Amino acid sequence: MPSISAAASAPGVPAPRAAALPWYVPAVLVAATCAVVGVIWDISWHRTIGRDTFWTPAHLAIYASGIIAGLSCGWLVLKTTFAGSDAERAAGVRFWGFRGPLGAWLCIWGAMAMIVSAPFDNWWHNAYGLDVKVLSLPHLILALGFTGIQLGAVLMVAALQNRAGGEARYGRLLAYGIGILVLNVAILGFEQIGFSQNAHNALYYLVCAAIFPILLVAGARASSLRWPATTAAVVYVGVTLIMVWVLPLFPATPKLAPVYRPLTHMVPPPFPLLLIVPAVAVDLVMRRFGTGRDWRLSALVGVSFLAVLLVTQWFATIYLISPASESFLFGAQRWNYNSLPGDFEHQFWDIRSDPVTPLKLGFAALLAMTSSRVGLWLGNGLARVQR
Repeated sequence: MPSISAAASAPGVPAPRAAALPWYVPAVLVAATCAVVGVIWDISWHRTIGRDTFWTPAHLAIYASGIIAGLSCGWLVLKTTFAGSDAERAAGVRFWGFRGPLGAWLCIWGAMAMIVSAPFDNWWHNAYGLDVKVLSLPHLILALGFTGIQLGAVLMVAALQNRAGGEARYGRLLAYGIGILVLNVAILGFEQIGFSQNAHNALYYLVCAAIFPILLVAGARASSLRWPATTAAVVYVGVTLIMVWVLPLFPATPKLAPVYRPLTHMVPPPFPLLLIVPAVAVDLVMRRFGTGRDWRLSALVGVSFLAVLLVTQWFATIYLISPASESFLFGAQRWNYNSLPGDFEHQFWDIRSDPVTPLKLGFAALLAMTSSRVGLWLGNGLARVQR
């Protein structure tokens, strides 16, 4: 008697259709995207206009993330608890008598943190004025909130992928979620790695080695795609480039003194790191050595990531800080309204006080290896998530 799989693959017999994508999956991924888009927009707003009302479009985009994630996941938990099937309830995590996917709980907690941060941030600005740091205390609470939503989205997709036997669509969505997390940590590291002028000092590579391999490697280990780390890097670069090209289309003028640059349009974010190149190296190394012997693999991945990133960014940023790069493609109007024009715009920063030396590169390599090892551990956990 022919097997089911053989019968399904026989001529004239349609293959079984995959189950429909649950609606809450795109909802939480949209919420995760709204957060990073809103934060990039908000940073541009501060750099172009200064402190404005609480109800700016950028703020609304950020808090739309919490609303979408909170409502969709809240509904999912209620439905699973009171009207879910036995399979849905078994695939949920119990908390305070309610049941729902672990990712949904993270999204709900993240949304609650964002709600708490909103009035706190407004009070902070009224009390202390325009903040000069990306990570003020209310911004840190906000960042923890939308990071929770992004992690929740990744966990929900990973659980669905694992229960579905590694369907490619879930692998793509998982890589997309990892890419949003990569963009998130790049935003949080804005002051150290945001500008190309930092790419010839040691701190730049120390920060990159610490924060990027953990996510790229975790995604590469957990996703069912063939090029998961590369796909995540494409998401990071793609979303950033969209913001680089779209924001300057909107007219805007500074509203706070002192104004040293008569801006007429929104300031774009800095050009993204070319993470696609080292991400390809991550995928190639992990594909070559496969699973097992993760300590050795983490050393090879970490060193490969740092070496390729160093070469790529070192030479690419020579052009990116030059006057030739001041075009729409790379972000022409790139400086704050309250920054005095000067030679610093076309120079590498801190190359004397923080030079790239063999010793510091060795420490960066150690950080990259450690980050890769943690990424493998997290990726192994993501690959086992069922709830």
